[in-house]
Amino acid sequence: MPLIQVNATGERPEPQGGTARLGPLLDRALAGLAPRAPVAVLIHGLKFSLSDPAQSPHRHILALAPEDRCWKAVSWPRALGFTGQGRAEGLCIAFGWEAGHNVWRAYEEAPRAGLALARLIEAVRERAPGRRVDLLAHSLGARVALSAMSGLAEGAIGHAVLMAPAEFAPAARSALGSAAGRQARVLNVTSGENDLYDWLLERFVARRGDGPTLGRGLGRTEPNWTDLRIDDAATLAALARLGHPVAPPERRVCHWSPYARPGMLELYAALIRGALPYDLLRARLPEARAARWSRLLALPRVALPLPFAGNAPS
Repeated sequence: MPLIQVNATGERPEPQGGTARLGPLLDRALAGLAPRAPVAVLIHGLKFSLSDPAQSPHRHILALAPEDRCWKAVSWPRALGFTGQGRAEGLCIAFGWEAGHNVWRAYEEAPRAGLALARLIEAVRERAPGRRVDLLAHSLGARVALSAMSGLAEGAIGHAVLMAPAEFAPAARSALGSAAGRQARVLNVTSGENDLYDWLLERFVARRGDGPTLGRGLGRTEPNWTDLRIDDAATLAALARLGHPVAPPERRVCHWSPYARPGMLELYAALIRGALPYDLLRARLPEARAARWSRLLALPRVALPLPFAGNAPS
């Protein structure tokens, strides 16, 4: 049982479909897992809906075999190594929540989903007290993840990978100050490709005191927080030297590159499976910050004809 599907029903976690009970489902899923096998919860972002089958995350990025043929429909579980070949792979929990409305309603719903996520993690820990749960979240799913982190006990969270997080820096600092947050190892994956979405969040969703979005990062101010800027050439070179090459950016605007770009999900798999220690990754990464709009405003590459470029060796 490499993959189970659980949804937030208000503030409660319930198995997808409503026929099974959560407790027995977790009992079966956790039974016989290898001691060091990961338990990972995957959390989608905006536009997925539990009430519309056509927009279900369980048929898209959270599925082992996505039904949608869109280029963004990359199977997170399969890329992370949860293929169903054995219990040594660990347990993947696809966590759905109602994010199919507009961004304002989804932003307000995210903390309620965070309570459901926290209760799910507590239920896992009751059955497997020694296990830390890893989180991988995209966009507004990062708000769900950080909300859950804020209410959990020490040692509950292992890695938390936040991909293009749609949340603000003060909320992240608050989560890091919680019992679970102080021991979590957070990877904040950002890119200038997401600048437009960050600006829209600050312009239309932010309230007084929310501060900048996490797209600007937190820097090296927290020992268990690492910003990974994937449109930075030095950062990509550092990842390649670590044995984890990631494709360079191809778009000026893209909200999905932290998981859709080749090499990204494989990087996260190495992180949660221990092949790439968090402290090593943090130590080898440069502190990369670019001015907002630097990617959007970059001059396009132009191939000059030879008379203007000179006879450089090919």
